[in-house]
Amino acid sequence: MMILVTGAAGQIGTDLTTTLREKFGNQNVVAMGRKTPMPKDIAEGGPCVMGDVTDIEGYRKIVDGYQIDTVYHLAAILSATGESNPQLCYDVNLNGLYNILEVAKDHGQRLFCPSSIAVFGPGTPLENTPQETVLKPTTMYGVTKVAGELLCDYYFHKYGVDVRGIRYPGLISWKTRPTGGTTDYAVEIYYEAVLNNRYECFVRADTKLPMMYMPDAIKGTLDLMDAPLESLKHHSDFNFAGMSFSAQELADCISARMPGFECTFKPDSRQNIADSWPDSIDDSAASEEWGWKPSYDLEKMSDDMLENLKRKLG
Repeated sequence: MMILVTGAAGQIGTDLTTTLREKFGNQNVVAMGRKTPMPKDIAEGGPCVMGDVTDIEGYRKIVDGYQIDTVYHLAAILSATGESNPQLCYDVNLNGLYNILEVAKDHGQRLFCPSSIAVFGPGTPLENTPQETVLKPTTMYGVTKVAGELLCDYYFHKYGVDVRGIRYPGLISWKTRPTGGTTDYAVEIYYEAVLNNRYECFVRADTKLPMMYMPDAIKGTLDLMDAPLESLKHHSDFNFAGMSFSAQELADCISARMPGFECTFKPDSRQNIADSWPDSIDDSAASEEWGWKPSYDLEKMSDDMLENLKRKLG
């Protein structure tokens, strides 16, 4: 097996690449990036390549050169960045995905192509959002994710491409600071708590969103890819949940562990994006079809985040 991870320098990509190399061997997992430098452990731990998913011929050469049979396609423009540059968001997220799917069709590859809670919008039930529901996002990022789900399912039914995906909630990790996302505050707050014992949050205190700790996200991703194809009724659009909490509840949880920590709230343009997303997610389809079950809640995650960040940041 030869695996390619696009977007390998990103928040999910760094954790996923490391885990895949531990599972399948360092030389069997190729990390692909475009501009962001690879973290040292990724760059030194196995093969790396620079490429652009919007360049289909260049991408095809990478696939052929490494004889790739499985792709985890994480390269994307995220929600906040996508609103500041919607044309780039469309190009990378949709034209890039189309190229990935076309090459997969030609090479018989298996694909993981994630979606996001950004597919939801006004009209979607906010509490316990069901698997099948209204998908009318208000961001270009969300639009590309809805279209991406449909495109992936089309390639499965039309061409038999084994493509799978889950709607990631906000993801929290101590290894890599995220950039360009609406849920970045849920990571930044831990970093700033350790570095400065204070944080100015860019959403309201009562903003409640679905979140997940990165170890759960990586485990769920691999569990879905390991599931027998015949057990799956859905393919590219699984609801995926870990925990839900407000920004104030997050701040209070950190305060209980970091005496003197102060969090203030100053909402910016990202508040409108957060307001269009659900409070909590019903992921019963993932549970029933491939046995998904999270391991972390807010308390357990906070203990682990702060312990690791104190060691990482000195």
